Formats: sequence, C-alpha cells, structure tokens
Amino acid sequence: MPDVIGVLALQGAYEKHIEMLSSLGVESRLIRYAQELNDCCALIIPGGESSTMSLLIQKFGLFEKLREFSENKPVMGVCAGAILMAETVEDSRVTPLNIMPMTALRNNYGRQVFSFSADLRLKFDAEGPAYRAHFIRAPEMRSNNEKIEVLAKFDDDAVMMRLARHMALTFHPELTNDNRIHACW
Repeated sequence: MPDVIGVLALQGAYEKHIEMLSSLGVESRLIRYAQELNDCCALIIPGGESSTMSLLIQKFGLFEKLREFSENKPVMGVCAGAILMAETVEDSRVTPLNIMPMTALRNNYGRQVFSFSADLRLKFDAEGPAYRAHFIRAPEMRSNNEKIEVLAKFDDDAVMMRLARHMALTFHPELTNDNRIHACW
C-alpha cells in the first residue's frame, strides 16, 4: 500500500488540506476513527475550534491512538491542531495531546474579526519568495525545549516550529495556493 497522509476530520478545514496534498500528488484520506490511522504514514490535525476538537477526540476514543501514532510518525498541527499538539494549553477546556514540548495560548491575536494576513520568511526556503500566511484566531506557541526549531516568525512570535518529525503552525497554509509548507513536511 502506498504512503497515505491522514487528515483528522472531526471539525475544521480538513478538506482544504486534502486539496493541498492532492495538488502535490500525495494520497490522503480523512480520519474520523482510531483504526483509520493504521494505514497512515503521517497525520495533519487541521485548524478549527480547539475546545470542540478536544471534546470530539475524547468522544471518538482517539486520544490514546493519536498519542501512540505521534510516537513513531509525523504530525502537523495547524492553528487549533497546534494547540492540541502542545504539552500545556492555557485553557482547561482543552486536553492537550502532549506531542510537542510547548505551551499554547488560544486566540493570541484576538477574536475572528482581528484575523489578518502577513508575509513570512520560511527558514527552509530563505531565498524563496515571502510566504503569505493567514492568521485566524491564531494561538501563541511558546517553546518549552531548546531542541524546537523555529521555522518562521511574525514579529518576535514563533509561528511555525518543528521538533524532529513534528511541525506546528499558528497560521493556515491550506488557505493559500503556496504548497511549500506541505511539500517540505
């Protein structure tokens, strides 16, 4: 069976990630149940509403399977997905998966009406054009480990981080036509 990237499809912008992966010629599938992860080589946890996603992960019995999956396979968390990947979340309604040693603060830049776009320099493509990132109720991520590599910043805030095979982003790469982030992961 060819490598398949799973996209957690409980809530959020999961279809856009499927479209982005398809544009790269990568096979992907929607994941709603624990056993569906068995055929995946990697997983994207999309943006959405982190407290709702946390509840649905518990309801569908995915919590332990996601933790187990992340021990051996890459996970990309986008916005709410990055919040769920953290070891600490400053909101008691969210049960973090503790995939990356970081602290996440929900809605760091404010409510939906304060959403914005900004040009970023991507560390892995420093010579390439600026990356137009879309921040929607974006969290703040604070590294709790010196091994975390910051791949992009907005002002002084880390907005894209990597630790070994895992990547966390506070912005939404699936909402662009620029596939560099999905391609490099």
